[in-house]
Amino acid sequence: MTEPGGELGARLSATSTAEAAYGQVTYDVAPADWVATLTRARDDLGFTFFDWLTAVDHEADGMDVVVHLWCLDRREHLLLRTRLPTAGLSLATATGVFAGASWHERETFEMFGIDFTGHPHLVPLLLPDGFEGHPLRKDFVLAARVAKAWPGAKEPGESDAGHTAPARRASRPPGVPDPAVWGPHPPATGAEPAPAPEPDGRPEVEP
Repeated sequence: MTEPGGELGARLSATSTAEAAYGQVTYDVAPADWVATLTRARDDLGFTFFDWLTAVDHEADGMDVVVHLWCLDRREHLLLRTRLPTAGLSLATATGVFAGASWHERETFEMFGIDFTGHPHLVPLLLPDGFEGHPLRKDFVLAARVAKAWPGAKEPGESDAGHTAPARRASRPPGVPDPAVWGPHPPATGAEPAPAPEPDGRPEVEP
């Protein structure tokens, strides 16, 4: 994450750094430079299409806010990221640069608990009224895990107790008949073999 961001990184922010992973370059900027970097990406670098914004929980190390932008003319995309400390999960809103960020920031606020200061309507978007907690944080306890421990099974019926349920019955694709009633079968013990079919597919019959 300390590698220089190249020409694009330098044009984004004087303090930006870049990380390359899985063939993708992500540019990191300081939270204080977030809005200015987004504005520069839109106005100076041609990344005018806002795609999505979300967060990544790193637990004690804080949370990343990530945004994906697209340049329509060059068919080029851009990933920007900023790290927020756990004790200060607050970031200036991007809605003044990209109006489409509004719903994404509301969802991120709701699911991760990040406050986007200056957002015009930062209220819950998906969860029911009165819901407590932030479901996409790693410390959020799922009710299903409380009711029943998850064994980490790979197949239905497996558990961590060493007991394995019977294998699931194999199913045939639609329209394929049961092999027990269709297809060639060996003759029964002691029975004469069936006559070989003639070229037209009909069995040979003695005169």
